[in-house]
Amino acid sequence: MAAGRGLAVFVMLGFFSGQLQAQELYVFTEPASNMPAKSASLKYKGKFLEGYHSQKLEQRHSIDAEFGLSNKLMFHVGSTFSDMYSYPEFQWESVNAYLKYRFLSKDEIHKHFRAAVFMEGSYSRNDMFYDEISFDGDQSGIRTGVIATQLLHKLALSTTLSVSQVLNEQRWDKTTPDPYSYQSFNYSLSAGYLIFPFKYTSFKQTNFNLYLELLGSQALDKKLYYVDLAPAMQFIFNSTIKLNFGYRFQLDGNMHRMAKQSYMVSLETVFLNLLKKRS
Repeated sequence: MAAGRGLAVFVMLGFFSGQLQAQELYVFTEPASNMPAKSASLKYKGKFLEGYHSQKLEQRHSIDAEFGLSNKLMFHVGSTFSDMYSYPEFQWESVNAYLKYRFLSKDEIHKHFRAAVFMEGSYSRNDMFYDEISFDGDQSGIRTGVIATQLLHKLALSTTLSVSQVLNEQRWDKTTPDPYSYQSFNYSLSAGYLIFPFKYTSFKQTNFNLYLELLGSQALDKKLYYVDLAPAMQFIFNSTIKLNFGYRFQLDGNMHRMAKQSYMVSLETVFLNLLKKRS
């Protein structure tokens, strides 16, 4: 009986089951797949960089709560704290929300294709200082887009296309010429590869994944752009705890940015069936 329950849990676990393969848990972007239905997760993320103006180590910390509302719909909400716009003082800076709907799923043995649409919104207390549009704490605005993810055994490939609109008050102030870009087209191409385990025998096995992500943005109202590359590594423990380390650096671009390179670390834990009704 215990063995049967263990097998059921193994099948349900979203980190490497049919719901979401481990190598799809990208570090800098979202896949088209969703987290397990009726489950929730808590995530911490830290971003570290050398500030353009301070020339000192600046940091941003965020806490996110994610919810698998169904097998097609997921939602998460979060908040950020940083010293990036108030160095050396540390302050609360933003709140954000994200909603994703998976509208297509084609599943086969050891491979599948998923497609989803998403929308995110952010409120930030920060004024605009940089050309780069980011809703991770930098500006207030909305972003909408589409994601397509293809799994091929141990390799997962994903692309995201989206449009961002900044809604900061400065955009509507017509007393001075617009110094910043307020609209952008964003794109990414992500690859994840499962290194370990070679064969699954237990949900307690540690997963080790390597990632490489190409991240770009093109302003729609100015001739500004950037293209970044972001390698990362990931460990998944007991199928419910995920630890990420990533490094992001600019390949090319002409935007005035807070930094052209940054480091990221994140820790996430998932609670399976947390939202399931109790009998």
